Amino acid sequence: MSFSFLKWELDWKMTVSGVGKCRQVGISESGIDDAVKKLVARGYKVGRMEQLETSEQAKARGANSVIPRKLVQVITPSTTVDGNIGPDAVHLLAIKEGNYGMENSSTVYGFAFVDCAALKFWVGSISDDATCAALGALLMQVSPKEVIYESRGLSREAHKTLKKYSFTGSTAVQLSPALSVSDFLDASEVRNMIQSNGYFKRSPNSYVNGLGGVMHQDVALCALGGLVSHLSRLMLDDILRNGDIVPYQVYRGYLRIDGQTLVNLEIFSNSADGGSSGTLYKYLDNCVTSSGKRLLRSWICHPLKDVDSINSRLNVVEELMSHSEIMLLVAQYLHKLPDLERLLGSVKASIQSSACLVLPMIGKKILKRRVKAFGTLVKGLRTGMDLLKLLQKDADMLSPLSKVFKLPMLSGTDGLDEFLTQFEAAIDSDFPNYQNHDLTDTDAETLSILIELFSEKAMQWSEVIHALNCIDVLRSFAVTATLSSGAMARPIVLPQSKTMTLKQETGGPILKLKGLWHPFALGEHGVLPVPNDIFLGDDVNDYHPRALLLTGPNMGGKSTLLRATCLAVILAQLGSYVPCETCVLSLVDVIFTRLGATDRIMTGESTFLVECTETASVLQNATQDSLVLLDELGRGTSTFDGYAIAYAVFRHLVENVHCRLLFATHYHPLTKEFASHPHVTLQHMACCFKWKSESCCRGEQELVFLYRLTDGACPESYGLQVAIMAGIPEHVVEAASKAGQVMKRSVGESFRSSEQRSEFSTLHEEWLKTLVNVSEVGKCNFDDGDAYDTLFCLWHELKNSYRA
Repeated sequence: MSFSFLKWELDWKMTVSGVGKCRQVGISESGIDDAVKKLVARGYKVGRMEQLETSEQAKARGANSVIPRKLVQVITPSTTVDGNIGPDAVHLLAIKEGNYGMENSSTVYGFAFVDCAALKFWVGSISDDATCAALGALLMQVSPKEVIYESRGLSREAHKTLKKYSFTGSTAVQLSPALSVSDFLDASEVRNMIQSNGYFKRSPNSYVNGLGGVMHQDVALCALGGLVSHLSRLMLDDILRNGDIVPYQVYRGYLRIDGQTLVNLEIFSNSADGGSSGTLYKYLDNCVTSSGKRLLRSWICHPLKDVDSINSRLNVVEELMSHSEIMLLVAQYLHKLPDLERLLGSVKASIQSSACLVLPMIGKKILKRRVKAFGTLVKGLRTGMDLLKLLQKDADMLSPLSKVFKLPMLSGTDGLDEFLTQFEAAIDSDFPNYQNHDLTDTDAETLSILIELFSEKAMQWSEVIHALNCIDVLRSFAVTATLSSGAMARPIVLPQSKTMTLKQETGGPILKLKGLWHPFALGEHGVLPVPNDIFLGDDVNDYHPRALLLTGPNMGGKSTLLRATCLAVILAQLGSYVPCETCVLSLVDVIFTRLGATDRIMTGESTFLVECTETASVLQNATQDSLVLLDELGRGTSTFDGYAIAYAVFRHLVENVHCRLLFATHYHPLTKEFASHPHVTLQHMACCFKWKSESCCRGEQELVFLYRLTDGACPESYGLQVAIMAGIPEHVVEAASKAGQVMKRSVGESFRSSEQRSEFSTLHEEWLKTLVNVSEVGKCNFDDGDAYDTLFCLWHELKNSYRA
């Protein structure tokens, strides 16, 4: 027996009759699942047609009767619920853009996304500027398979951002403009549609509560309406009725990492092939369960900004590391767990969904799947509950774990343990062979009753599953630290710094990393990277400038050091151990990066435009508690323009923002300009020359990178030596060397003047101007005591700066 199903191209559409642009093919029942899986993997949307009666039933109506068929299911790459879809979440995202009286030309984006397999919806909103940094962060965090948007409702900047991040990672994101202008309804119409159709009626949080904490609820509701319309058209009303809906925060309450920074730091995908190797996610992923892996990704997107919460996670990790037998026992239990999160979603989606069970060809097949899913869920929860009860008996583990997640009552007459035991007994009695159950006429009704009763405590089951996921992730942190080849330290995290003034240098932001090494960047011949010390900011015992001006040759390790510093901060605020000997930091609110030199051909953006756009975001949003990394700012334009921009940006961040700043540059005059600045320290990545042979000719020397951070500025960038190493012909390098000497002589006066700047910083220049102005006031009124008091205070600050 065979049936037919319809396969839509990516630009499919449905007409009133239910059949639009499509290709039709018949597939045998035994091969349908494999065929659908292959088609969806290639990006197709697949519509499934089913017979409404058997051939015998049709013949009973008449010899020439036609068997009626009906479209019963539409499967797409972004709404897959099959158990073989892998550990990663499959998200479908809807975006609505609006400008609701925002100041400074800010744009509001409402969004809603769904994981159909887990039966979870999220809804929220963000306000963004022209850089679309927040929108980029949303896209990187959600990592959707498909994005739905209004074809004429998005700005040019938003379109560019969608295209940019749709090619980030190993697979491209499908961008789907709305099929109809009625998809994105007004907020009031969305409310009516949800209420009239009974959507989200079984969610512990109503859609109204799901909007709790969302800043711009109307535009968020419009996005939710677009998502709901799309899912309804795909005949996924069971998911809409039974799905859970919760608010989603992109930034608020967490360490802010925008989309470009997630790309620059290679958090989820590397720059080589877009894969996960050589990424922070891969480095931390020692999770056992699929749902644990998904929680790990969520945590990485949302590092904490609360000292107590960070230390609570660290306490669990430390306890697991000090008790290897517990860590091993936890792993044994976790290995027995199925994907409880998706199983719970599958079971909840089947509530009051019996229409497909009456279909003659697949009704029994669907029922067998539901029996298997429910039995596997119950047995899996028993394993998870046993693990939780075991950990609760350990006093050393109970206290720190209770501060990481909330657990419902497990033991006692009203506890979940007793409740679960009853369902275990029902499974053993009614479906003893639930993995491959022989169906009877009463099985559908029995299963329906069990699922209804089981779902009464759906929220508590979700809490249990979340607790198991947290244990899995924290164990993963412990395993990562234990298996590390280099030094790993528990970070000491301090609250965010107090407001800094020129007369109060204590209490400012601090970042001290001793023996820091990049966690997943191997050194030469596969050995560990060279460890380095990063000291920014002050504490009660010592003072260090908050800005590091970093020089050194290309390939000398500057970018690796910058990335390692950022990764250390992220790991610390995740509640993980840090790859260094000691780590002390005050909380970081935002991480900004300007790394790499790339253009964006697909969106028509040059290298310099990308530089300026990312730098603009830094200047507009950085605070004293931010961590800013800028790598070779200004290289995308002419030397003089680039230097001018680098100088102005660096000075603004040092003297106005007062953030922790690492600034790598090849503009060596900057080192002269800021050599004696009290808030800047000069360091470089060391290198040396060694002889290729016993010959003493300098031409026989080769450059050796030491990858060690050293005080002072690098003498030069050694670009010609790096060019030789890269294989540029020797005669070309010699010509370049001669041209360089001519250029240096032609601008010799500028070089000599820059040398003099090393004795007088830009901040001193501003103070001197103020001193002159005050002294002029004193000449006008010699008896003015206030003028001389001001003069004395400024002179005192100037002397202290030299001492610093």
